[in-house]
Amino acid sequence: MKPILTSAGRYPRLRRAGSVAAALVLGAGLPVALANPVNAAVACEVEYTITNSWGNGFNANVSLTNLADSVNGWTLEWDFPGNQRVVNAWNGQATQSGAHVSIENPGWSTTLGSGSTVDIGFTATYSGANDLPTEFTLNGVACDGEVDPGPDPDPDPDPDPTDRVDNPYEGADVYVNPQWSERAAAEPGGDAVADQPTGVWMDRISAIEGNGSPTTGTMGLRDHLDEAVEQAGGEPLVFQVVIYNLPGRDCAALASNGELDPHEIERYQTEFIDPIAEILADPAYADLRIVTTIEIDSLPNLVTNVGSRETATPECDEMLRNGNYVNGVGYALDQLGDIPNVYNYIDAGHHGWIGWESNFTPSAEIFHEAATSNGATVDDVHGFIANTANYSALVEENFSVSDTINGQPIRGQSQWIDWNNYVDELSFSQALREELVRVGFNSDIGMLIDTSRNGWGGDERPTGPGPRTSADAYVDGGRFDRRIHIGNWCNQAGAGLGERPTAAPEPGIDAYVWMKPPGESDGSSEEIPNPEGKGFDRMCDPTFTEGTPRNGNNPSGALPDAPLSGHWFSAQFQQLLENAHPPVQ
Repeated sequence: MKPILTSAGRYPRLRRAGSVAAALVLGAGLPVALANPVNAAVACEVEYTITNSWGNGFNANVSLTNLADSVNGWTLEWDFPGNQRVVNAWNGQATQSGAHVSIENPGWSTTLGSGSTVDIGFTATYSGANDLPTEFTLNGVACDGEVDPGPDPDPDPDPDPTDRVDNPYEGADVYVNPQWSERAAAEPGGDAVADQPTGVWMDRISAIEGNGSPTTGTMGLRDHLDEAVEQAGGEPLVFQVVIYNLPGRDCAALASNGELDPHEIERYQTEFIDPIAEILADPAYADLRIVTTIEIDSLPNLVTNVGSRETATPECDEMLRNGNYVNGVGYALDQLGDIPNVYNYIDAGHHGWIGWESNFTPSAEIFHEAATSNGATVDDVHGFIANTANYSALVEENFSVSDTINGQPIRGQSQWIDWNNYVDELSFSQALREELVRVGFNSDIGMLIDTSRNGWGGDERPTGPGPRTSADAYVDGGRFDRRIHIGNWCNQAGAGLGERPTAAPEPGIDAYVWMKPPGESDGSSEEIPNPEGKGFDRMCDPTFTEGTPRNGNNPSGALPDAPLSGHWFSAQFQQLLENAHPPVQ
């Protein structure tokens, strides 16, 4: 039998226990079943804190958070270890018999929604020691991390899942897509990298079963997973899959528009996410470490390309207004996060997009909003991925944002940096991780960086800083990233393969990955009618010199003769090989 997917299926990474001063956290982020509704199970968190104490009395707060399914009618119970007696309570109806305390929901608020928290306060008397209670129950079920999902309609035992590891890439191989590998090996010199792991993109509903397109080939998701099991041979193996089909997808770039219109959130959920979740939850794949990259370039658009900003588009304004990016990402996180061996990583743009002060914290906040929407919680998020399908350099060695020219910081003087706080993906990703924890994500989240096309090697790679005659000369003469403008994103001329996929290369970084398969186009350089829902974006046109506000009205810097996004682009692959850094041996 396939596992029943309920919110109790989460196995969070963060484990909090014990007491600090007069605070005690029980079952924090751990699964616990509730008795209502029948056959349902949810996860909760209880924090008991003494807020004030005097000679023979004290005030306390009990914070109860429902981490999963909504509960209609709840009772929280515990036993005092001493002679504490509740005198009065608020935000709940308290009764006490001996040492046993029951707190029922107040009559004016019977429902504890998914992700909701209720703070129950009370005043009590005591004498002697005022020890903390150690066990709580919610609707009669112990908040001790034990899962009671209700009656199992199938008597056959399910496989026992194991807790997620901290970093899925450590101690594991990574899946090599045989279809990409075959294309790469067919290119002159491509054998040198054809054994590298790349992401499998689910970019249309039909890709789940396999639609024979140049993007996904003839293999569907199950086909890839079956091949992954073979490649694993019983050893740990990471399978990387990109979840990419939101309603109104990529509201600021026509080349990667999708098949669903802005209001088709129900189709996204029932025809795209649900079938993927069902396949990933198959016990046949339980030993794989499945890394999901959630919805490229979606949530950052709701910060940078909306409202009164010069970069705004009507399409992004619509997606902010209808909420379907936030709700779609939340639904995907919730459904996929229920699967014990799935590791969700949300796409986080790149430093040239999100590194500005006006974008940095607002982006972190909208990521948190999505991660706590439509059933999701922060425990469904294992980390974030930066630079997916982009070109931003991993490390700029020849200058930093704090450098000065003529006694003045280059930030604000250099047109390349402008007022951005970051100059490369590594420093940005490490700083963003800290900001994400600050706004409410778990402290052990990790970052991925897509290095598939950000090497910028070859003869044009600078060997040192530029001349100190001006900030522009200093930065432009020394930067590895040779794009005309950091906002350019389509089939960039001069790009090269970056760092090879590597586990745990730097603090806070779970892995360097090739999530975008090198050699797959970003978009067509001219309009090509197609049944894939992909439009023509002038940013992929090498003759487009006037640009847009999103690239400072600069030329596109794109390669000519490019096919539709996701289709094989031999000229791009050859360029990436030639300009690889580190060089391809």
